[in-house]
Amino acid sequence: MYRVMLIDDEPSIRNLLKATINWEEVGMEVVGEAGSGIEAINIIDDINPDIAFVDIFMPFMNGIEFAEFASRRYPKLTMIIMTAFDEFEYARKCIGLPVFDYLLKPVVRNEVMQTLSRLKTKLDETKPVFVEEVMEAESNSMDQVRKYLQEHYMDSTLNLTSVAQEFGFSASYLSRKFKQEIGKGFLEYLNECRMERAIKMAQANVKMFQTSVAVGIPDPNYFGRCFKKYTGMSYSDYIGKK
Repeated sequence: MYRVMLIDDEPSIRNLLKATINWEEVGMEVVGEAGSGIEAINIIDDINPDIAFVDIFMPFMNGIEFAEFASRRYPKLTMIIMTAFDEFEYARKCIGLPVFDYLLKPVVRNEVMQTLSRLKTKLDETKPVFVEEVMEAESNSMDQVRKYLQEHYMDSTLNLTSVAQEFGFSASYLSRKFKQEIGKGFLEYLNECRMERAIKMAQANVKMFQTSVAVGIPDPNYFGRCFKKYTGMSYSDYIGKK
């Protein structure tokens, strides 16, 4: 089945799409969602979608910016842009990017199903044959990757694919080898670097929005969830704590 990711800052839209669309009928399944482009960048490698529904207007990174970013880093990702009628001309800026179709909000079930049926036909015709990749990545390579993360974690566009490209690996190889050598998943280690810096900034009474930008997660909602998951406390509760 084709893997679908929903990227929209409105939970109601994401829930509507999950609940009203018969994904199995069109050979698809929703495997993940994000409330902003920044959050999507951070988790997309773990989700590994074939298709992304992208809202045109989101905070911190809008749909066009995400589409431009994703087209460079994930050339095989197919995107469907969701936009309101008065935003449609703005959405046209995505022309030239791998956008399969535009859906007007509020989305209509029949229109979504028709779009997905056409998309499945296209994807079935171009479905590649995958061959297992064999690579050689010296024993100290993952230490170099770990050092790279420690020095660049403040980059909000940093993720598994970008680092893999930096070192000449495939994303799947880096994910597998990093966990094997370091003992932690790539995203887990990246978030650890970010949260350790965030803790120090919280102890220094730095405001949350400043800290979130400084550690590479400019979406404060996503940052807040990451911080609480890592520390067990909200950022506001951690402020000034020694």
